[in-house]
Amino acid sequence: MYTTINQDGQLNNYAIETPVYYAEYPNSEKQRRYALQGAIAILFVNVLILTALAVS
Repeated sequence: MYTTINQDGQLNNYAIETPVYYAEYPNSEKQRRYALQGAIAILFVNVLILTALAVS
């Protein structure tokens, strides 16, 4: 942890910064998995909305 002291004697602690890296473009298998997860999420939200409308 990086610590500095100002003129009044107060300590300032700074967290260690992690190195920056660029994300990699997902391969075709990951893209298919993301599309499947999105489709399941849309289906789930639609079921919730229809259930709420049916109950009310």
